[in-house]
Amino acid sequence: MSGEKRLLSLLRAIADYQFGGGVGGRLFPEDCTIELSKRTKRPRHIFLRGVLLATVRPDGMLALTLEGARRLSQIVERPRFRVTVHPRTAERIREERDLRCGDVYSVDGRLLPGEEVLVEDLDGNLLAVGKAVLAASTMLSLSRGTAVRVRKTVGKE
Repeated sequence: MSGEKRLLSLLRAIADYQFGGGVGGRLFPEDCTIELSKRTKRPRHIFLRGVLLATVRPDGMLALTLEGARRLSQIVERPRFRVTVHPRTAERIREERDLRCGDVYSVDGRLLPGEEVLVEDLDGNLLAVGKAVLAASTMLSLSRGTAVRVRKTVGKE
């Protein structure tokens, strides 16, 4: 097995661990390319036809870009990894502000702090991608505080 294929296999295994079995192969198809860190020589960025899908975080987990989030949303069924927001919140999220607990309409009940999150409107349109700060039950029970740290928003790609 070549080095590139071995790295791709490793990244797929990370995606399977992080997002569920079978996701890695669909999220990162055969024609993905991997960029290594210049300093550590470890995998750093995963591209598909020149478009960045994900970055490997220092802790070894994946941070998705908007394109990676779009691909994940087609792979995993709703409501997994999703936070749905009230309509009044969509514009504020586009300004790359963090999602507050009071703006959460619904959330994947299995969501844990630190997990990647797809922020969507009521129609299922992707608004942003970020990282959960709180567990799902806490997001719904609080009216104040940050629920999701938004990393990238649609329209500010």
